[in-house]
Amino acid sequence: MSTPHNNAEKGQIASTVLMPGDPLRAKFIAENYLENPVCFNQVRGMLGYTGTWQGQPVSVMGHGMGMPSIGIYSYELFAFYDVEKIIRVGSAGALQPQLDLGDIVLAQGACTDSNYAAQYGLPGAFAPIGDFRLLRKAAAVADSKGLRCQIGNVCSSDVFYDANPDSAEKWRSMGVLCTEMECAALYMNAARLGKRALGILTISDIIGDEHRALTAEERQTSFGNMIQLALDTALSE
Repeated sequence: MSTPHNNAEKGQIASTVLMPGDPLRAKFIAENYLENPVCFNQVRGMLGYTGTWQGQPVSVMGHGMGMPSIGIYSYELFAFYDVEKIIRVGSAGALQPQLDLGDIVLAQGACTDSNYAAQYGLPGAFAPIGDFRLLRKAAAVADSKGLRCQIGNVCSSDVFYDANPDSAEKWRSMGVLCTEMECAALYMNAARLGKRALGILTISDIIGDEHRALTAEERQTSFGNMIQLALDTALSE
Protein backbone atom coordinates (compact mmCIF):
# COMPACT_ATOMS: atom_id res chain seq x y z
CA MET A 1 0.00 0.00 0.00
CA SER A 2 1.18 3.53 -0.74
CA THR A 3 -0.24 6.97 -1.49
CA PRO A 4 0.96 9.60 -3.97
CA HIS A 5 3.03 11.18 -1.16
CA ASN A 6 4.00 8.26 1.08
CA ASN A 7 5.53 4.93 0.04
CA ALA A 8 5.16 3.24 3.44
CA GLU A 9 3.47 -0.13 3.66
CA LYS A 10 0.57 -0.70 6.04
CA GLY A 11 1.92 -1.43 9.50
CA GLN A 12 5.15 0.54 9.07
CA ILE A 13 3.72 3.67 10.72
CA ALA A 14 2.82 3.76 14.41
CA SER A 15 -0.61 4.88 15.61
CA THR A 16 1.05 7.97 17.12
CA VAL A 17 2.98 10.39 14.90
CA LEU A 18 4.95 13.51 15.75
CA MET A 19 5.06 15.99 12.86
CA PRO A 20 7.56 18.84 12.55
CA GLY A 21 7.43 21.02 9.47
CA ASP A 22 11.01 20.35 8.39
CA PRO A 23 11.69 16.77 7.22
CA LEU A 24 15.30 17.15 8.37
CA ARG A 25 14.01 17.87 11.86
CA ALA A 26 12.01 14.65 11.61
CA LYS A 27 15.27 12.89 10.81
CA PHE A 28 16.95 14.60 13.78
CA ILE A 29 14.15 13.55 16.15
CA ALA A 30 14.27 9.97 14.91
CA GLU A 31 18.04 9.69 15.24
CA ASN A 32 18.34 11.46 18.61
CA TYR A 33 15.20 10.43 20.50
CA LEU A 34 13.86 7.17 19.09
CA GLU A 35 15.35 3.73 19.51
CA ASN A 36 16.03 1.71 16.34
CA PRO A 37 14.43 4.19 13.91
CA VAL A 38 13.62 2.91 10.42
CA CYS A 39 12.87 5.24 7.51
CA PHE A 40 9.49 4.50 5.92
CA ASN A 41 9.16 7.42 3.51
CA GLN A 42 11.38 9.49 1.23
CA VAL A 43 8.85 10.61 -1.40
CA ARG A 44 9.45 14.29 -2.27
CA GLY A 45 12.06 14.34 0.49
CA MET A 46 9.36 14.26 3.19
CA LEU A 47 11.18 11.91 5.51
CA GLY A 48 9.31 9.65 7.91
CA TYR A 49 10.63 7.22 10.55
CA THR A 50 9.28 4.69 13.01
CA GLY A 51 11.06 3.67 16.19
CA THR A 52 10.28 3.34 19.86
CA TRP A 53 10.17 5.77 22.79
CA GLN A 54 10.27 4.17 26.24
CA GLY A 55 9.50 0.86 24.60
CA GLN A 56 6.41 2.01 22.71
CA PRO A 57 6.15 2.48 18.93
CA VAL A 58 6.09 6.05 17.67
CA SER A 59 6.62 7.61 14.26
CA VAL A 60 7.87 11.01 13.20
CA MET A 61 7.34 12.60 9.79
CA GLY A 62 7.70 16.05 8.28
CA HIS A 63 4.61 17.91 7.11
CA GLY A 64 6.06 20.80 5.11
CA MET A 65 4.94 24.43 5.28
CA GLY A 66 1.36 25.65 5.30
CA MET A 67 -2.09 24.17 5.55
CA PRO A 68 -2.25 22.59 2.08
CA SER A 69 0.92 20.64 2.88
CA ILE A 70 0.02 19.41 6.37
CA GLY A 71 -3.49 18.85 5.05
CA ILE A 72 -2.21 16.26 2.58
CA TYR A 73 0.25 14.46 4.84
CA SER A 74 -1.95 14.31 7.93
CA TYR A 75 -5.00 13.22 5.91
CA GLU A 76 -3.09 10.31 4.40
CA LEU A 77 -1.75 9.24 7.80
CA PHE A 78 -5.20 9.37 9.37
CA ALA A 79 -7.18 7.91 6.48
CA PHE A 80 -4.85 5.30 4.98
CA TYR A 81 -2.34 4.30 7.66
CA ASP A 82 -4.55 3.89 10.75
CA VAL A 83 -2.85 6.73 12.61
CA GLU A 84 -4.92 7.78 15.63
CA LYS A 85 -2.92 10.69 17.09
CA ILE A 86 -0.82 13.39 15.45
CA ILE A 87 1.09 15.96 17.47
CA ARG A 88 2.50 18.87 15.51
CA VAL A 89 5.79 20.13 16.96
CA GLY A 90 6.83 23.44 15.46
CA SER A 91 7.79 27.06 15.89
CA ALA A 92 5.55 30.09 16.28
CA GLY A 93 5.77 33.86 16.47
CA ALA A 94 4.57 35.43 19.72
CA LEU A 95 1.80 38.03 19.65
CA GLN A 96 1.24 38.57 23.37
CA PRO A 97 3.69 40.37 25.71
CA GLN A 98 3.63 37.63 28.32
CA LEU A 99 5.28 35.21 25.89
CA ASP A 100 9.05 35.02 25.67
CA LEU A 101 11.48 33.23 23.40
CA GLY A 102 11.58 29.52 24.12
CA ASP A 103 8.15 29.44 25.78
CA ILE A 104 5.84 26.59 24.83
CA VAL A 105 2.29 27.15 23.61
CA LEU A 106 -0.33 24.41 23.61
CA ALA A 107 -2.78 25.22 20.82
CA GLN A 108 -6.19 24.80 22.43
CA GLY A 109 -7.82 26.32 19.35
CA ALA A 110 -6.63 27.51 15.97
CA CYS A 111 -8.08 30.65 14.38
CA THR A 112 -7.31 30.98 10.69
CA ASP A 113 -7.47 33.22 7.65
CA SER A 114 -7.55 30.12 5.45
CA ASN A 115 -10.44 28.89 3.31
CA TYR A 116 -9.59 25.27 4.19
CA ALA A 117 -12.98 24.58 5.81
CA ALA A 118 -14.90 25.58 2.65
CA GLN A 119 -14.54 22.01 1.36
CA TYR A 120 -16.97 20.78 4.02
CA GLY A 121 -19.84 23.00 2.91
CA LEU A 122 -20.81 23.82 6.49
CA PRO A 123 -23.68 26.24 7.19
CA GLY A 124 -21.39 28.43 9.31
CA ALA A 125 -17.84 28.88 10.58
CA PHE A 126 -16.07 25.82 12.02
CA ALA A 127 -13.91 26.32 15.14
CA PRO A 128 -10.86 24.01 14.97
CA ILE A 129 -9.78 22.77 18.40
CA GLY A 130 -7.15 20.38 19.71
CA ASP A 131 -7.96 17.08 21.38
CA PHE A 132 -8.79 17.75 25.03
CA ARG A 133 -7.22 14.57 26.43
CA LEU A 134 -3.93 15.32 24.68
CA LEU A 135 -4.14 18.96 25.75
CA ARG A 136 -4.82 18.06 29.37
CA LYS A 137 -1.96 15.56 29.45
CA ALA A 138 0.49 17.95 27.77
CA ALA A 139 -0.36 20.65 30.30
CA ALA A 140 0.20 18.24 33.20
CA VAL A 141 3.51 17.00 31.78
CA ALA A 142 4.71 20.55 31.10
CA ASP A 143 3.85 21.53 34.68
CA SER A 144 5.68 18.50 36.08
CA LYS A 145 8.77 19.44 34.06
CA GLY A 146 8.62 23.08 35.13
CA LEU A 147 8.37 24.31 31.55
CA ARG A 148 7.17 27.82 30.71
CA CYS A 149 3.91 26.94 28.99
CA GLN A 150 0.74 28.77 28.01
CA ILE A 151 -2.52 27.43 26.62
CA GLY A 152 -4.91 29.18 24.30
CA ASN A 153 -5.78 30.26 20.78
CA VAL A 154 -3.22 30.41 17.99
CA CYS A 155 -3.58 31.80 14.48
CA SER A 156 -2.89 29.47 11.56
CA SER A 157 -2.21 31.79 8.65
CA ASP A 158 -1.88 31.12 4.95
CA VAL A 159 0.46 34.12 4.69
CA PHE A 160 4.04 34.42 5.93
CA TYR A 161 4.89 37.72 4.24
CA ASP A 162 1.65 39.58 4.95
CA ALA A 163 0.80 42.61 2.79
CA ASN A 164 -1.57 43.82 5.52
CA PRO A 165 0.54 45.46 8.26
CA ASP A 166 -2.38 45.45 10.70
CA SER A 167 -3.04 41.69 10.70
CA ALA A 168 -0.89 40.84 13.71
CA GLU A 169 -2.37 43.63 15.82
CA LYS A 170 -5.91 42.52 15.01
CA TRP A 171 -5.23 38.94 16.10
CA ARG A 172 -3.40 40.25 19.17
CA SER A 173 -6.43 42.31 20.16
CA MET A 174 -8.49 39.11 20.30
CA GLY A 175 -6.10 37.46 22.74
CA VAL A 176 -4.51 35.12 20.19
CA LEU A 177 -1.20 33.94 21.64
CA CYS A 178 0.91 33.38 18.55
CA THR A 179 0.94 32.78 14.81
CA GLU A 180 1.90 29.65 12.86
CA MET A 181 0.74 28.05 9.62
CA GLU A 182 -0.61 24.54 10.13
CA CYS A 183 -2.66 23.68 13.24
CA ALA A 184 -6.08 24.65 11.86
CA ALA A 185 -5.87 22.23 8.93
CA LEU A 186 -4.54 19.46 11.15
CA TYR A 187 -7.42 19.96 13.59
CA MET A 188 -9.99 19.99 10.79
CA ASN A 189 -8.65 16.77 9.30
CA ALA A 190 -8.74 15.14 12.73
CA ALA A 191 -12.32 16.29 13.31
CA ARG A 192 -13.49 15.10 9.90
CA LEU A 193 -11.88 11.67 10.28
CA GLY A 194 -12.65 11.07 13.96
CA LYS A 195 -9.00 11.24 15.02
CA ARG A 196 -7.00 13.18 17.63
CA ALA A 197 -4.51 16.03 17.20
CA LEU A 198 -2.64 18.67 19.13
CA GLY A 199 -0.20 21.45 18.31
CA ILE A 200 2.75 21.94 20.67
CA LEU A 201 4.67 25.04 19.64
CA THR A 202 7.87 26.78 20.68
CA ILE A 203 8.11 30.58 20.46
CA SER A 204 11.02 31.22 18.11
CA ASP A 205 10.50 34.93 17.43
CA ILE A 206 8.48 37.94 18.57
CA ILE A 207 6.08 39.41 16.00
CA GLY A 208 6.84 43.11 15.58
CA ASP A 209 10.40 42.87 16.95
CA GLU A 210 12.68 41.47 14.28
CA HIS A 211 15.66 41.68 16.64
CA ARG A 212 14.23 39.08 19.03
CA ALA A 213 14.58 35.53 17.76
CA LEU A 214 16.12 32.32 18.99
CA THR A 215 19.69 31.58 18.01
CA ALA A 216 20.52 28.19 16.50
CA GLU A 217 21.77 26.97 19.89
CA GLU A 218 18.69 28.27 21.70
CA ARG A 219 16.42 26.58 19.15
CA GLN A 220 18.16 23.28 19.82
CA THR A 221 17.54 23.49 23.57
CA SER A 222 14.01 24.87 23.36
CA PHE A 223 12.91 22.48 20.65
CA GLY A 224 14.33 19.61 22.70
CA ASN A 225 11.96 20.54 25.54
CA MET A 226 9.06 20.59 23.10
CA ILE A 227 9.96 17.24 21.54
CA GLN A 228 10.28 15.46 24.87
CA LEU A 229 7.01 17.02 26.02
CA ALA A 230 5.29 15.76 22.86
CA LEU A 231 6.69 12.26 23.24
CA ASP A 232 5.74 12.02 26.90
CA THR A 233 2.28 13.38 26.12
CA ALA A 234 1.58 11.00 23.27
CA LEU A 235 2.63 7.84 25.04
CA SER A 236 1.44 8.40 28.58
CA GLU A 237 -2.09 9.77 28.20
